[in-house]
Amino acid sequence: MTIAVDFDGTVVEHRYPAIGKERPFATATLRRLMEDGHKLIFWSCREGELLQQAIDWCAERGVRFYAVNADLNEDKGESIDTLAENPSFSRKLKVDLFIDDRNVGGLPDWGAIYQIIANRITYEQYLTEGGYPHSEQRPKKPWWKF
Repeated sequence: MTIAVDFDGTVVEHRYPAIGKERPFATATLRRLMEDGHKLIFWSCREGELLQQAIDWCAERGVRFYAVNADLNEDKGESIDTLAENPSFSRKLKVDLFIDDRNVGGLPDWGAIYQIIANRITYEQYLTEGGYPHSEQRPKKPWWKF
């Protein structure tokens, strides 16, 4: 899968423009996702030196990205100001998943994020089935339905 990962508030606590304290297990989970063969894209509003600091911070912890604020297959020779050159150009990333603290319902803990991705289940399935795919465990029936 291709996964876009936000930085501030997701990998680290919000302290922008500074880099906040790492959220528990964030970089360990990202490294494991990389080991599992997923392609990570750094997705942030940071730019310039602040962006480079965040990328370097991740690299120091063993997290490397296939792209930064861009799709995997984007031509690296394109101008940054692509929108001015082509008004129909979309900045929306073409990824399978976004990991972001601003999603509806907030950011699950990183253990839940890994289970959802590894088992290819929804967050609702994770909550009701304990993080296991259908074939491994089925939710127990409530006692009043026996």
